[in-house]
Amino acid sequence: MHFTSEQRLDDGVLEREFTLGEIPGILWTPTSASPAPLILLGHPPLGLRKMYPRLAERARRAAADGFAAATIELPGSGDRPRWAAVEQARADLRRAMEAGEPVGDGIIDALVLPLVERSVPEWRAALGALLSLPEIGGPVGYSGGVISIGIRLAVVEPRISAAVLFAGSLVPAAMFEEARRVTIPLHVLLQWDDEGNERQAALNLFDAFGSEEKTLHANMGGHTGVPQFAGDAAARFFTRHLR
Repeated sequence: MHFTSEQRLDDGVLEREFTLGEIPGILWTPTSASPAPLILLGHPPLGLRKMYPRLAERARRAAADGFAAATIELPGSGDRPRWAAVEQARADLRRAMEAGEPVGDGIIDALVLPLVERSVPEWRAALGALLSLPEIGGPVGYSGGVISIGIRLAVVEPRISAAVLFAGSLVPAAMFEEARRVTIPLHVLLQWDDEGNERQAALNLFDAFGSEEKTLHANMGGHTGVPQFAGDAAARFFTRHLR
């Protein structure tokens, strides 16, 4: 891990950009005593530059609660090399949605499964590098982003103790079987009128999770209308499980 820049935000949070091989990322650490527990901030594949305002806001909220937070650029996003197969799947998804057609399993699989296969090992490598820093300690949580990535990480990464997942992305059928193997505490956010997410599929996925402790926090509104109190509830969830 190589740090490429750093700045102190106005609330005292230290923000540092880094690279891990070809993977860019950002680490935020609080002013409180270290080592701090860590929250990995997932995000949609829109690029860190575009997602930065939302990620920084989430990181600063985490820092206020005494957590460090970190994120990495997803494969094929931002300044990373384009990924032809996924670009084609995204184009097929846009055409289906613009035509008002159902999004078939083939499109969902082509869009999501390669991203899961490639990004999860990168998240795990980044986690290892982050936990080697003296200012970062366990336990570790995962928050938001592509829900299928969160599912896979919850299954294969024993260093993650709890997760907040957002039921706002398409989920391949194969991920439902993986969801049954998830055992860590979960807090799942669902926007009841999410225009890009089939509500019943999200409910079925929640039912499939194997965790003994799992909470579904459903709110009225569309994809981008998550209320502030829902974020507050997610923060309290991490405080309970990462302290």
